[in-house]
Amino acid sequence: MNHSKSQELFRRAQEIIPGGVNSPVRAFKSVGGQPVFVARGQGSHIFDVDGNEYIDYVGSWGPLLLGHRHPEILAALAEALEIGTSFGAPTEREIELAEAIIRAVPSIEMVRLVNSGTEATMSAIRVARGFTGRDLVVKFEGCYHGHVDSLLVKAGSGVATLGIADTQGVPKAFCDTTIALPYNSVEAVEQAFRAHGNRIAAIIVEPVVGNMGCVPPLPGYLEALRRVTERFGALLIFDEVMTGFRVAYGGAQQRYGIRPDLTTLGKVIGGGLPVGAYGGRKDIMSKVAPAGPVYQAGTLSGNPLAVAAGLAMLRHLEAHPEVYGQLEARAARLCAAAPAGVTVNRVGSMFTFFFTDGPVTDWESAKRCDTAKFGRFFQAMLERGIYLAPSQFEAAFLSAAHTEADIDCTIAAVRAAL
Repeated sequence: MNHSKSQELFRRAQEIIPGGVNSPVRAFKSVGGQPVFVARGQGSHIFDVDGNEYIDYVGSWGPLLLGHRHPEILAALAEALEIGTSFGAPTEREIELAEAIIRAVPSIEMVRLVNSGTEATMSAIRVARGFTGRDLVVKFEGCYHGHVDSLLVKAGSGVATLGIADTQGVPKAFCDTTIALPYNSVEAVEQAFRAHGNRIAAIIVEPVVGNMGCVPPLPGYLEALRRVTERFGALLIFDEVMTGFRVAYGGAQQRYGIRPDLTTLGKVIGGGLPVGAYGGRKDIMSKVAPAGPVYQAGTLSGNPLAVAAGLAMLRHLEAHPEVYGQLEARAARLCAAAPAGVTVNRVGSMFTFFFTDGPVTDWESAKRCDTAKFGRFFQAMLERGIYLAPSQFEAAFLSAAHTEADIDCTIAAVRAAL
């Protein structure tokens, strides 16, 4: 493939944008290459500025559950543009999106829209501290909850990809409010609560981790988190920014039958536009200003474009539950193509090929992967027209736009590349 235009754009970008990208994992740094610059997307495919075509398994890092440029979402955006892009004032559709979220997600009784997943997790943590009157938060190694200062301790995603142990610019005092534990270890959680239980405001967890690669919970793990938080009067926060409406219509909490106290959402609920949300029990959410004393605000929260796209997405999924069965079947067929020596983790339409022959259940097992081999695999797949996340520690995503022919083509590319 010719990448000359992408290379020239990257050269220009590096002169004026840190690292040449506006989010670190786009840089291809960990896979020994340079990013391709995307010109457009359609369905399950993207096209770069050099005219190369790829089957896309990044999907804007998860939100494009229906693929690029879905006609219902485009129509909703066109209608919203006739009205206006931002008012900084309430609109009826904000209520409709909130109602759609509450219908779908079992634990959410009241919800606040924000602009990103990072805003959602930051706000949920603040509400948990305000509600409980406690300061400490438990998170898990390899779980990424946005670039919130106190949650960048042993974070996954780009932090893991770039090998940054603890990002500079975060005061030690902020980190001291966070207890980072191994994911999938019930014993570690119980020990932490025995030592600090009366000071812990909440556990925040990705119920299915997507930010050290796709790592599902072991049987009984989420149930144990629910029990220990109830026993010590702490809140359980599910970070479903990635899994919400992705692994099931009602998210991971529906799939696994767990009811958290608070949930954070993003990705899919924006239909491809920037959006986030946090919600949960009414008694907790009633603490949020102006109803209560926990302050959080945002000028662009619930802006008409994001709300229109998200509402179109959620209405389509509500009307077409068969989407999830199709995604499950095609993702299973694709993941079955992995050979011996490669561990595949999958939950619904999220999956990761880990270049290790052992199980991957936490950050310690994930970081044993052969990242150099993954880098060669990534480049081989890219040259065969398959666009994956440029990191061993990210999940891949199927969309409803991926066809059986796309799966056949990808399986052939996987076999050739490996």
